[in-house]
Amino acid sequence: MDAKELQARIAELIELVSGPSENEDLVREIIITALTLSKNHATRGDLKIIHAALKEMRYAFKLYAPYKDRRKISVFGSARTRATEPIYAYAEEFARKIAAAGFMVITGAGEGIMRAVQGGAGRGNSFGMNILLPFEQAANEFIENDPKLMTFKYFFTRKLFFIKEASAIALFPGGFGTHDEGFEALTLLQTGKTNPLPVVFVDSPGGTYWKAWRAYVEDELLSRGLISEEDLNLFKVTDNVDHAVEEVVKFYKNYHSLRFVRDQLVIRLNHPVDLKMLDHLNASFSDILVGGKFEETKALADEANEPKFLPLPRIVFHFNRRDFGRLRQMINIINQY
Repeated sequence: MDAKELQARIAELIELVSGPSENEDLVREIIITALTLSKNHATRGDLKIIHAALKEMRYAFKLYAPYKDRRKISVFGSARTRATEPIYAYAEEFARKIAAAGFMVITGAGEGIMRAVQGGAGRGNSFGMNILLPFEQAANEFIENDPKLMTFKYFFTRKLFFIKEASAIALFPGGFGTHDEGFEALTLLQTGKTNPLPVVFVDSPGGTYWKAWRAYVEDELLSRGLISEEDLNLFKVTDNVDHAVEEVVKFYKNYHSLRFVRDQLVIRLNHPVDLKMLDHLNASFSDILVGGKFEETKALADEANEPKFLPLPRIVFHFNRRDFGRLRQMINIINQY
C-alpha cells in the first residue's frame, strides 16, 4: 500500500469513528505513528508501555475536560504526615482558603498532606491522582469512589497531568517524591517548557524545612553559577498560610495567560492595558527583548482557535525565550497595575 492510499484509508476510518474534525490531521499522525511502530518491529514490552500510557492520557483528558474553565492547584507533601502534626492542620487550612478563592485542588489522593488538603478543599473541589505501587496505596476517604479520582500505572503520565492541569503549585514538607515534583516544576518553568505559574513552598509557623531547602539552593546552586539570580523569582517560601494563598491568587490579578504566536509572545490581561505599565515594561525589561518593544495589541489572527480569550486586552513582544525568571518578574509588575 502506498502512502497516498494509506492516508485515504485512515481518513475514512476517522470519518467513520468520529465524523468531521478540525483535529483530523493530528489524529491521522497518531495512527501513522502507531503503524510505524509495528513496521519498525518495536518489542512487545515497548508497545505495552505506549499502549498503557496512551490509555492513561486519554482517560485523564476526559476526566479533566468538564473542569477546563476552573483554575486548579497541584499540592504535594508527605503521605506520612500524621493528623496530629501542626503542618497537617496548616495544609487543611490552606486548602480551605484556596478553594474559597475559586481553585480546585489536585493531590496524589493518599494519606498525610494529601488527605489534609482534600479534607480542607472538600470532595467537590478535589481531584485525586493515585499511583499503582507494589504496596497498596488506597485513596483517602475524601476522594475515594469519586469520579474525579484516577489511578495511574506510570509516574511519568501522572506527573504530566499534575503540571498540565495546574494553574499553581504548592508544596508542603515531604520526602523524595515531593522534592522530585518541586524540582521538576522549577525546571519546566526555568526552561519555558510550561507556562508561568506560581510555586509556593509552605512550612508550619516557625518551621525550617523549606528555609533550609532555600538556603541549600542559594548556597550550593546559585553560588556555583548553576542557576541564575533571576531563577529565585520562580518560587516563594513562606510559613504563613495567608501569604501562600495570596501568592497564588495575586498571580492572576491582572495576568490571565500567554501564548507564543510564531516569533511573538502574547500576554493576555484581565484589565485594560495601562499606558504607564507599558512605559514601565519598556524601561525595565528591554533586556528580554530580541527586538522592538512591548506594545498593546488586539487578538492576533492565529488566536482565533481560542475564541473565549479573544476579547481580553493583551500586550505583544519579541521575547528571547531564555530569561523566564525575568519574565516572572515582569508578570509581577503587570499585576501591580
